[in-house]
Formats: sequence, C-alpha cells, structure tokens
Amino acid sequence: MNNSVTNTARLLWAGLRALLVLTLVTGVIYPLAVTGVAQALFNNKANGSEIKSDGKVVGSSLIGQSYNLPLKKGQETPDPDLKWFQGRPANGLGVNSINTQYKLILSGATNLSADSKVLVQQVKDAKAAVIKDNSVPGYTVKASQVPADAVTSSGSGLDPDISPAYADLQVHRIAEKNGVSVAQVQKLVDEHTDGRTLGFIGEPTVNVLELNIALKSLVTKS
Repeated sequence: MNNSVTNTARLLWAGLRALLVLTLVTGVIYPLAVTGVAQALFNNKANGSEIKSDGKVVGSSLIGQSYNLPLKKGQETPDPDLKWFQGRPANGLGVNSINTQYKLILSGATNLSADSKVLVQQVKDAKAAVIKDNSVPGYTVKASQVPADAVTSSGSGLDPDISPAYADLQVHRIAEKNGVSVAQVQKLVDEHTDGRTLGFIGEPTVNVLELNIALKSLVTKS
C-alpha cells in the first residue's frame, strides 16, 4: 500500500515537473526567442507590414482600404471618393459584425460561379461605373480598356494592390479632380509600380494605399 502511494506520488511529481519544464520552454522561452528574432530581422513584417504617413500608422501594405465619401441620408452603399485612386471591388463575405469600429470586409471570395447571373450583373455594373467615373473632359474610357481587376474582387476580398493598367486608367480622373497634371500623376503611378517577384513570379502591381499617400503629398505641395 505504501509502495503504491509512493510510486503514484513519484509519478505525479515527475509529470508535474515535465509540465512545468515544457510550459517554460514552449510557452515562454521559445515564443520570446521567435519574437526576438522576428523583431530584430523582420521588424516591419512582424508588426503587420505597417504603412505610416506623417508619423502615424495609416494601414497595412497587406490589406486594402476603401476610399469613399460619407454616407448620404438614405444611402446603404457609399459613393467612391473620386479624388483618390480606387482599389478592387470588395465583394467578399460581407461586413465584419465583430470589429464594427473599422468595418473591415471579412476575408473571403464571393463563392459565385462564373455563370452566376448575380456575378455577371456585378461585373457589368462595376464596368459601367469604372467607365463613367474615369471619363473626364478630353479623355473617355473605352470598355476594352477596363482590366479584370477593376470589376472583380480578389479571392480574399482584401487585395491591397491593383494592376498598373487599372492605375493608368484612373490617372486622368485623379489629375482632373486634384488640379494637378496628368504627367505628375502618371509619374506617381510609375514610381509605385512593383515588378514581378524575382523578375518572373506573379504580375506587376501597384499598392493603392502607398500610391494615395504619395498623391496626398503631391497635392499638398501643389
């Protein structure tokens, strides 16, 4: 009886010591080591790829933002603020009901099939809006100029980038709305166009938030 109690107590003590040691190693030492390495070598990525403007964090280079006008009385969907470059449509899974402060779009695709009447109508409506919004005196957008990313959402619905073609299509409208030259705006687009990863992976992209920060700086100086 005594031996049984002693053995049980010894096993329990051994298990408790193993639990304490593993908790210390995997729950404290390892996370601290990984965090330390990440902060030392990949500080920006470890902190969410933050983008700053005027010394303040204004977003992440990994998550798209909306540039809309305030809702008018009776409106459910805000109109785009056309003085800014616009990103891709965010037709994801709906509004985030948890983080209501920022109203982020939930990450996810529309899950609509290619022959879905709803999707077809969304694309038609988006294309018509792109043509209308970006046609200004002296420059008319043709239907053939509208790239796919201007009328379709990404797989996550949170794509922060657009194609150079979609950025170029918006240049004349941006110049007209902000009172700057087309050449100045086109230069911004060219400067903020990132090439393919390693020169052959993916497609060239333009980060909308970074481009709009540069645009704000240009307009302020003008």
